[in-house]
Amino acid sequence: MTSVIEQRAEPAGDTDKPTALAREVRESVGRLDWRMRAEADTPSPGAAVLAVLSRLSRAGTHTPGELADTERMHPQSLTRILATLTSRGLVTRTADPSDGRRSLIDITAAGRAALREYSVSRETWLAAAVDRTLSTTEQELLRMASQLLKRLAES
Repeated sequence: MTSVIEQRAEPAGDTDKPTALAREVRESVGRLDWRMRAEADTPSPGAAVLAVLSRLSRAGTHTPGELADTERMHPQSLTRILATLTSRGLVTRTADPSDGRRSLIDITAAGRAALREYSVSRETWLAAAVDRTLSTTEQELLRMASQLLKRLAES
């Protein structure tokens, strides 16, 4: 059975190769992300929650404003996410010692453990899928493509 994505015809006159490639990459990455979430042993906490925990894990303490800017979130949405993460003990909120009006958000050991558990669950499925589905040459191409995707994400 083919999916709706596979059945969709290209728009008439769509000869813009970067646009067609962008569509193909977006659809492929989206489908892969959906599949990893579906196959993971640990339920997904949601993309926004993962983004916040990942940012704090990689880059350390942030103010809520910095998190909203770097993750391109609305402050109101981030406020709700931070309240949930704080109540679960996954992040801490402390007063900024240099400006008591601001707060600093940091990930806790429990937050790192939750992020690691979810990441390992997804990566375990993906590693097995890569191993059973792709040849050695295709795996090397995927490694190169992942670097290109990373550059695009950081551009």
